[in-house]
This record gives sequence, structure tokens and C-alpha cells, in this order.
Amino acid sequence: MTTTEQLRRRRPAPRRSGRAPMAPIVLTVVVGAVALATPRDFAVSRLLPAAPALAASMWSVSATVGLGLLALVVVVTIEVLYHQSATWFTGGALAAVTACAGYASHIRLQRERALYDVRSVAEAAQSVVLRPLPQRICGVAIETLYVAAAAQARIGGDLYEAVDTRHGLRVMIGDVRGKGLAAVGAAGAVVNSFREAAYDEPDLAALARRMDTSMGRYSATFPTSESAERFATAVLAQIPHGGGEATVLNCGHPPPILMRGTDVRALEPSAPSPPLNMAGLIGGDYTVDTVPLAPGDRLLLYTDGVTETRNRSGSFFPLVAWLGRQGAAPPRRLLDELHEQLLRFSGGGLDDDIAALVVRVEPAGDQQA
Repeated sequence: MTTTEQLRRRRPAPRRSGRAPMAPIVLTVVVGAVALATPRDFAVSRLLPAAPALAASMWSVSATVGLGLLALVVVVTIEVLYHQSATWFTGGALAAVTACAGYASHIRLQRERALYDVRSVAEAAQSVVLRPLPQRICGVAIETLYVAAAAQARIGGDLYEAVDTRHGLRVMIGDVRGKGLAAVGAAGAVVNSFREAAYDEPDLAALARRMDTSMGRYSATFPTSESAERFATAVLAQIPHGGGEATVLNCGHPPPILMRGTDVRALEPSAPSPPLNMAGLIGGDYTVDTVPLAPGDRLLLYTDGVTETRNRSGSFFPLVAWLGRQGAAPPRRLLDELHEQLLRFSGGGLDDDIAALVVRVEPAGDQQA
């Protein structure tokens, strides 16, 4: 499944009712029938220009003009029968409205095509940052969730990646300051640095320094008014082949959550590490913590869009408490239910990018590369 397909799967597309395109025809028929059924003193037929005007919002130019011509025939026929003195005025008004409706339909279609092109470019850019991950790497199951705050562009500053190296499986999730297209360039710099350096650097601290350097170079190469405040938070994790003791480095990011049966706990860092592109300002000391991972253990990495989702009363989403009620749900089902729960909790409006990644150490009998 491609990244674009994953995005479409997790973000329901706006639905247009199948009956909506028939509304202009229904309006024409109703106005015409009422005009014939009412006394001559009621000039109901003069409402027919509303039909092509409505069609302009959903039909093609030719269909809109065609409906206008049909309405013109109807209204002229009715005016000849009931109001001969107003025939030319009403017919001229309807012809003018039809012409304007046809032009409005043309402009709407141009804008829809432009929006489609923009979304296609945005999805292509996002596929570079968030390429699809394999569902299993060396005995570790992996599932992801991504929802961008910029709904029309489907693009944001959250990122994740996982690569199999000689050091073990290395996983990263991060969050670049900002949203939408402004954040995607910095996100690309971070994730590309991780993809390259994860194979070479001997430990997570060296990997974090390399990523910090890459983001600093990107900010210097592409300066903006916000370059001084451009940074990214991230969590790096390394899981040895076959499981065992994993290492975690947290660069100012929400702590990952370890789920072991019914036991759920956040893995707070023993000491803070600087966000990426902030080491030169606040110091470059990175703290790597260890955590044992047994078969069946699940590790959830996520961005702050999850925990900062609010309900109508302003309360934050209680992630750890919610996870404690999910039992041993497999990673895919866990992320799908998390997405649905966030939508319900927020009342359907998510204001920030959301990314989450679950890794599960598979039992020895299931560990197939």
C-alpha cells in the first residue's frame, strides 16, 4: 500500500451526495410545474434563472448552458401563455443568467483542476518524506498512522522512518516546527539525514548529532524569517536483531510508550537531549536510555498532535489511560482505533498533524524476514 493510499484510507474524503447533481433539474421541473398550476397573477416562472445558477456550482459548462437553454424554452412558453408583455424581459434575463452561469462553471472547473494539481504535487512531495514502510523487518512488526492538519494538501511536518542496519532496526519519529508546505522541506532534510546516517553511525547519539548538523545546514541554505526558530523534536530507537535490550534517545519529543500486556508506561528520558538544530544553542549532550523488549511487547512512538488533541471542554486526550484499556490489540487495529478515538474526542476536528508508529517484537516462531 502506497503512502498516498494510506493517507486516503485514514482521512475520509468529503462526500458529495449522489442526489445533489440532480438538484438543478428538479428545481426546473418544480418551478415549471408550479408556474403552470398557479394563477396568471403569480409569475413563478421568473424563478427559473435560479436553475442554471445552481448548476454552475456542480455541472460542466456545456451542461449548465444546456439547462439554461431548456429553462429559457420553458419560461418563454409560459410567458407567452400568461404574460406576453414580459416575455422579452424575462427571456433576456434568463439568457444573461445562463451566460454568467456558464462562465462561473468554467472558472470553478479551472480552480478544481488547479487544486487537483496542487494536491498531486503535495502528495508526491509527501511520498518522498513518508515513504511506505514494510510491515515486518527482521522479526519486528511495524504499522504507521499519518494525518496531516492541512487537509486539502495532505502534507505536514510530522515524519517517521525505519531502516534495517547492521546495528539492528533503527526507528525514528519526528515533528518539525510548523505545518503544511512550510514544514515539508525541513522534514525532508531530517528524514533523509536519518536514512543516510542510520547505516553508518555506531550509536544513537552519533546519529542524532549527524541529523542535527544536517538540519542546521538546511536552515542555513534555505533561510527564512523563521530560520532562527526552525527545529525538530524526535525520538530515535534501536531494536537489536532478535529482540533484547533496546536503546532510546529522546530529542525533546513526547516520550514513547511501552505496552507489555496490560502494563502501559511512558518511557521518560533519564536526562533531556536537545531538539534537532538546537544543540549549538543549548548544548549537544545526548542521553541514551535502555529498555528491555520481550516478544509481544509493543512500542508506540507518536507526535504531540496525539496528546494535544482537545475535547470541547479543553481537556487533552488521555493517551496512556486509553492505551491501558486496549489490551493486546495488534498494531494495525490499535492505530485505527486510536485514529477513530481522536476524531470522536475532538468532535471530528484535528488541528495538528498526527503521526504514530507501533513496533511489536514478534515471538521467535514468527520472526521471518
